[in-house]
Amino acid sequence: MTSMLSEHDLIERETWRYAVKRFDTTRQISPNHWNALEQVLVLSPSSYGLQPYHFLVIKDQALRAQLTTASYGQPQIAECSLLVVFTICKNLDRAHVERFIARTALIRKIPVESLARYRAVMIGDLIDGPRHAWIDEWSARQAYLALGNLLTSAATLGVDACPMEGFDPVQYDEILGLSPRGLSAVVVCALGYRSEDDPHAQEEKVRFSAADLIEHR
Repeated sequence: MTSMLSEHDLIERETWRYAVKRFDTTRQISPNHWNALEQVLVLSPSSYGLQPYHFLVIKDQALRAQLTTASYGQPQIAECSLLVVFTICKNLDRAHVERFIARTALIRKIPVESLARYRAVMIGDLIDGPRHAWIDEWSARQAYLALGNLLTSAATLGVDACPMEGFDPVQYDEILGLSPRGLSAVVVCALGYRSEDDPHAQEEKVRFSAADLIEHR
């Protein structure tokens, strides 16, 4: 397959991207763009392919007003076109693995029994193994993979974004009714289009050099 995005275009998009502090409330993400970005979330990679997360797309302004308070008053929560709350499946259990195994057998049209070894590896590692002691942290790492995928894909489409950890997870869980569903908020991403009044849009991107960050052996 021929790439539709040149190396130059890729770097240009990543240079253009920044964590937007003020959004233009008059501009909304088109349904076509958002449908594509939702598919990006679905298609994001995760360890074992288990997808131990759930995404909430918040459009309701009254709900966003409550979340703004729980986000220390940061304006992006209310101003953005769409707000995505990344949640994890708390205390990942055997039932989640079984659901994924059943889904794999269905999509690939293979017997469930043929996946017995794969199931045993996942359960031995994540459910019965020592990694289960920090399974919520493991799940959060998978959610962050999806976040990174969303940020890059949004920039490719010319959609601005702001990943945010500056919020009270306990309040988010309460406002969104997450705990009874076995979910917990770990990170938020506001998406839309930058405001002309956002002074950060003109700032030079500050990064360490490639020589500082990348080592070839």
